[in-house]
Amino acid sequence: MSDLQLELEILRYDPEQDQEPRFQTYSVPCQEEWVVLDAINYVKDHIDSTLSYRWSCHMAVCGSCGMMIDGEPKLACKAFVRDYVNKTVRIEPLANFPIERDLVSVLDDFMNKLRRVKPYLIRKEEKPLSEGEYRQTPAELNKYKQYTLCINCLCCYAACPQYALIPEFIGPAALTMAHRYNQDSRDQGRAQREEETASHEGVWDCAFADACSLVCPKHVDPASALQQMKITSTVDWYLEHLGMGGKKS
Repeated sequence: MSDLQLELEILRYDPEQDQEPRFQTYSVPCQEEWVVLDAINYVKDHIDSTLSYRWSCHMAVCGSCGMMIDGEPKLACKAFVRDYVNKTVRIEPLANFPIERDLVSVLDDFMNKLRRVKPYLIRKEEKPLSEGEYRQTPAELNKYKQYTLCINCLCCYAACPQYALIPEFIGPAALTMAHRYNQDSRDQGRAQREEETASHEGVWDCAFADACSLVCPKHVDPASALQQMKITSTVDWYLEHLGMGGKKS
């Protein structure tokens, strides 16, 4: 038995048929414990099978269902329908990305920028396997653990005013991933990453609006990561120009 009736105003766009995106309204009978993703799945299963969108885990782990819900970037699997009763809920693909179809965004720009920041461990020399693993203390792990929680949902890009104004900006999630590896005691690649991250397209295009951290569903706080990177790159710049060693790994 349905508890709630939800009106969903969903953006539709088929590049093979539509010249411009349009909105289509669906009335969905919902259970009180449902999330918006459940309501969208109901539309797909029972009303309009042509609707396209991304989702996978339904538990805020995969990051696939990031979309604009009433103008805010959110995970559809974390937005409860009970918070949207007695109103029409507008559902759109993530802002600041091209639309591929309906609620599906083209994420190529982010993927290319993620590659640029080298989001993996870089070692100058690998020690032999016979010497065992690279050990870390709990304190060393805690320096970067928070930033490993990013699920690349890209809600931060949809909220970022700088990315909206400056498409060349590498952006919060990719830069935070660079910071995650820079903070890792096993890594020696900070100097390589700073060639990208310390540029104007990197952290210096960030205006510290904090919008990215406010919408992050995993509380990664990318705004803080970018400000820390500004401090580090500034110190590196001064040391290099004072002849005191330059960038360190």
